Amino acid sequence: MAGTHHVKRRTTRSAVPDRWNLAHLVANPVQQLEQHLADLEGHIQQIEGTRRTLSPTMSKDAFLSLIKLNESVTLASSRLSAYAYLRFSENTMDSAARSFKSRVEERLTALHNRLIFFELWWQGVDEHNANRLMTGTGSFRYYLETIRRYKPHTLSESEEQIINVKNITGRSAVHTLYDVVTNGFSFTLRAAGKKKTVNRETLMTYVRGSVASVRQTAYQELYRVFTANRDLLGEIYKTLVTDWKSEHIGLRHYASAIAARNLGNDIPDSAVDVLLSVCANNAEIFQRYFKLKARICGIKPMNRYHLYAPHRSETKSFAYTDAVEMVLAAYRDFSPQLGDLAERVFAERHIDAPTRPGKIGGAYCYSVVPGLTPYVLLNFTGDARDIATMAHELGHAVHGMLAAHHSAFTFHSTLPLAETASVFGERILSDRLMQQESNNKVRQALLVNQLDDMYATIMRQAYFVRFEQHAHRMIADGATGDELAASYLQELRQQFGKAVPVPDEFRWEWLTIPHLFASPFYCYAYSFGNLLVLALYRKYQQEGPSFVPQYLELLAAGGSESPQNILQKVGVDMASAEFWQSGFDTIHEMVSQLEKTMS
Repeated sequence: MAGTHHVKRRTTRSAVPDRWNLAHLVANPVQQLEQHLADLEGHIQQIEGTRRTLSPTMSKDAFLSLIKLNESVTLASSRLSAYAYLRFSENTMDSAARSFKSRVEERLTALHNRLIFFELWWQGVDEHNANRLMTGTGSFRYYLETIRRYKPHTLSESEEQIINVKNITGRSAVHTLYDVVTNGFSFTLRAAGKKKTVNRETLMTYVRGSVASVRQTAYQELYRVFTANRDLLGEIYKTLVTDWKSEHIGLRHYASAIAARNLGNDIPDSAVDVLLSVCANNAEIFQRYFKLKARICGIKPMNRYHLYAPHRSETKSFAYTDAVEMVLAAYRDFSPQLGDLAERVFAERHIDAPTRPGKIGGAYCYSVVPGLTPYVLLNFTGDARDIATMAHELGHAVHGMLAAHHSAFTFHSTLPLAETASVFGERILSDRLMQQESNNKVRQALLVNQLDDMYATIMRQAYFVRFEQHAHRMIADGATGDELAASYLQELRQQFGKAVPVPDEFRWEWLTIPHLFASPFYCYAYSFGNLLVLALYRKYQQEGPSFVPQYLELLAAGGSESPQNILQKVGVDMASAEFWQSGFDTIHEMVSQLEKTMS
């Protein structure tokens, strides 16, 4: 268990959203890049010098020293890589930042390529000696087990090196092109009698606005711009999917495109199949919910334009200062330790919150290395959803901080558990607001917000993955962009049934989803994490404060064990359809609770 970190709380805050300070990452990264790379070169030469002495019968002490030397390379390169990406995120239109990012990626890839020999050697060590050498490696053990798990899909040293080098000018470059193009888009719409030109983050605040015609116009403008670029974006997507297929199925011989992601997550294919099946089988509950929401919000007629319409009492804008205090208070109510950890992100200026032209869209948390407070990027515009997003990303941050006692290889949670703390953070914020509120209409609004979020992070994400499964097969068979769009629209209309008609332009929504381009099949982690949290939160409600240490211990495990082992400790069987259904049972109860507020 990571120890509690106390910081001095700031009693006053600027009303202006925070900008981060990247100085804690690397000293003079731009001016001294060559010196940083030379330091890495020295470590790598040391590791290369052990190549002739590698043996299954080597001493455990010599083996552990080699692992620690490898970790030192990871620590230094992680800081440099993080600086390059965070600087690029600040303004994707900054050519110097893009150039620096590309330069760092290229040089680090070349250096890391020289270490592939160790992983290949380790995969070939016999079971008896592998177990002997892993004895006493502590937090490194799961990392070492993970390397061996990839043995059936690993190529020769020269082939692995070629793939790494080509990915810099191939997959990585194509994805960067998508970011640069889409973050450079501007949008025009008329709101409150004024014509405005805005970036995407600002545009998306209007789809959650109180005026139906503006919600529709905002969506139409989003798809007008993306559709105008559909040939370029469609080709980018097809190139990335083809690259994924060529490497993972053609060269590495995975059984399917999604199997590569599942192995990386250390989750059986069958467990993911069960999760996605249960999600599809419960599409009706959100269809029922959106019918209720249409009545509550006075939406006539209901359709996909109005999915995120606000409750009539939820149209206020929130000051950044108030949002920060609300989130930190919710964290402290649950656990003073979590509250103090979350506060460190602000106290150390590791958050970048304002929206601005060229800034990368969305939000993320970047846990760089153990012991360094994670960095958080937001695009804060003042709506209620931004407060939930803040709670979400700070959950990622405290997760990384609680696991800081693990190695650089194992403090990051595996992807399926990576959303646990973030979604749980949203739940404790929502619960605190519900408990403080006695007005029935406001409680109704809070329920609407929670159910909107659950739809977006469970059902919507599962259907993204369902589309990806279709799209990867279709592209392998030569599908066009129009055919992919038709398949996406079909999935959308199956998801919403008759409850929410889907206008035709939503067939191009897939072009707007960055995860589909950056990380194929990533999105089921959101469904996994949200349904898991519903079960864990119910446990908390039943057990009260005695649950908190169990929860903190789960987070403190980081990625030091398999997801299956970590979850078994809290009584979760990820292969059980009944377990995933229990999460939807909670959603059914919330929808029924919402119905009661209407009587």
